[in-house]
Amino acid sequence: MCDERTMADAERHAPATGGVTRREFGAIAMGTGLAVLWPDGAHAAEVEGRDVEVATPDGTADAYFAHPASGAHPGVLVWPDAFGLRPAMKQMAKRLAGSGYAVLVVNPYYRAGRAPLLPEQADFGDPATRKKIMSLMASLTPASTASDADAFVRYLDAQPAVRTDRKMGVTGYCMGGAMTLRTAAARPDRIGAGASFHGGRLVVDGPDSPHLLIPKIRAQYLVAIASNDDEQEPATKDVLRDAFAKAGLAAEIEVYEGALHGWCPPDSRVYDEAKAERAWGRLLALLERALA
Repeated sequence: MCDERTMADAERHAPATGGVTRREFGAIAMGTGLAVLWPDGAHAAEVEGRDVEVATPDGTADAYFAHPASGAHPGVLVWPDAFGLRPAMKQMAKRLAGSGYAVLVVNPYYRAGRAPLLPEQADFGDPATRKKIMSLMASLTPASTASDADAFVRYLDAQPAVRTDRKMGVTGYCMGGAMTLRTAAARPDRIGAGASFHGGRLVVDGPDSPHLLIPKIRAQYLVAIASNDDEQEPATKDVLRDAFAKAGLAAEIEVYEGALHGWCPPDSRVYDEAKAERAWGRLLALLERALA
């Protein structure tokens, strides 16, 4: 979760991860140096990507849509982490599109303005930046997430590049992990696969806890948990396993030992290439299995 403890962990361990700054990632992503971050073959198919706008009940959301240059493919909705829509998330969408999916990565904070809403080198450790991020996160409610999810799913289904005869996937990072559960519960008719990477607040006290939605879900799941998140909330993995089992849903729930909260996006201070690639491989396996 994005809090003072995870930031303290990042400060201690970031120098050993090999991660790049958001500015460095942006420079790489604009050129041909993306292979430095990702192995050969990451973009197996020719991919097209563009900025798009999606009508929602509350206005117009900006987003990025990437898909193979030809044909129709299963759709995947991506919820970003707390830093929102940015070059790293767009490149992750393009990479996933290269594996044969039509991918929409969204700006969850669109009600506050178009992305990016944070400076290029946004640092959660900076008090002013942290205050803004926490304010943006607090503006997202269970109801608004479910409403937006429905709009995003409808947008994908309206695109020629999306196969409507196949189930759809949803992935989320950090705060986006919980949003995948709300999406899968809001549209169980369309969501067949869900994946949460270092997701925060998946299990909380109160009637709005995301895990309580699992009985409404009809999706296979992948929950990749950061080691320091597990240290803070060790019961979460067991509660989730029990909830998915009771719902009769296949779920791969694993703590990635040594991985810190935020280890998957390549512009993260705690990016861990080996563990991120392992999680990416598990995502591809899930999508291939669940969206077939």
